[in-house]
Amino acid sequence: MNANLTAVTAAKLNDALERASPAEIVAAAQQTVAPQHLAVASSFGIESATLLKIVADADPAIPVLFLDTDWLFPETLAYRDTLVAQLGLKDVRTITPSREAVTERDPARDLWSVDPDACCHLRKVEPLAEALESFDAWINGRKRYQGGERSAIPVVETEGSRLKFNPLARTTPAEIAKMFRAWQLPLHPLAGQGFTSVGCMPCTRRTNAGEAARAGRWHNQLKTECGIHLRVPEMAQGAPRE
Repeated sequence: MNANLTAVTAAKLNDALERASPAEIVAAAQQTVAPQHLAVASSFGIESATLLKIVADADPAIPVLFLDTDWLFPETLAYRDTLVAQLGLKDVRTITPSREAVTERDPARDLWSVDPDACCHLRKVEPLAEALESFDAWINGRKRYQGGERSAIPVVETEGSRLKFNPLARTTPAEIAKMFRAWQLPLHPLAGQGFTSVGCMPCTRRTNAGEAARAGRWHNQLKTECGIHLRVPEMAQGAPRE
């Protein structure tokens, strides 16, 4: 699908699905893209179980792409295993950064403190871009209430010639909590320890009362996104497409 056709398709789908339920949006993604060309990206983070449950109910064989940056909390890795077993996910693919690239660009494993954007690009953006090459569309779990770059995300958007579905875009925190209760989903092990959003260990802290859910990510920095959801013009010049 070329970029122009993708943009037209995304606009039509976004208009049609703006008031659709998350399950209906996932179903529309399945109907729009051939099964082997649709994937889900999941961090297996604090709220990830909700989207993964919806996906598993639609088709547990939809590929789930999980980025293991080598800096994840052990609790996140354990949570991944718990959800895979409970939801019956059949095709979870663990994506890792290139060993050669890490050796060359982060030999001391301190890039996260020196240049966090470069670290995210190395460990997240590049590996996911490569993993998505064989897919025509992907599903992710961003929500408008998370604020920042996410506050106005559409239900369906484009990423070059690829469609991008945001089934939970319109959900509220109360609705997410309701999903956890109704579906008896297990909580992330760190959810009860003051973490409301979990990424890599060096760049994640507990949030304080009254702070936004993602306030603990890249604390005291202007950075609010790892880069995988930034559009090409917003990324560093010469960087690969996310």
